[in-house]
Amino acid sequence: MRRLGRRLLASRPSVREILLGSPLWGMMMAASALVALCLQNGAETYQLYSILVLYLCGGIVSWPCGVLLGRFCADGRGRETRFAAFFLCLTVCTIAATAFLFAMDYRLFYARWHGPFGSRLWIYQFIFTSVAAVYQFVVMGIRLYLPVGFAALAAASLWLACKMPDQRR
Repeated sequence: MRRLGRRLLASRPSVREILLGSPLWGMMMAASALVALCLQNGAETYQLYSILVLYLCGGIVSWPCGVLLGRFCADGRGRETRFAAFFLCLTVCTIAATAFLFAMDYRLFYARWHGPFGSRLWIYQFIFTSVAAVYQFVVMGIRLYLPVGFAALAAASLWLACKMPDQRR
């Protein structure tokens, strides 16, 4: 257990990496959404600003978690494995963070019709509204990560994998 804790602590990104990487990753995810919307319909959507802020915030929130988990999984592995670990962890964390933020915004909209806070009815409504929002994001929101987000993901994963020391076990 101590070894696991030490490995987790060693995987933490530095403050500099968080302060520089998070906004950059968030801007790349917002740029990805903007390019995808431009390609789909010329960015003619009423909620363009809200969508871009959602993807920006999702990227900002996901970067530290993705880097931490990627380093944890890639510790002591070869370059290819490190690349795969960062690719997977950044993908999952970015989608999960953005879906969570979307679900909370979705929940906030429907809260006025929900039961009293803390009641059994409220808990059911909170859970099912959140699950529906995450499903809706997965169905309609993930496509906004293509094509720019995929390229940014590959570049970031390669950079992070090459930055770690090569220590095969």
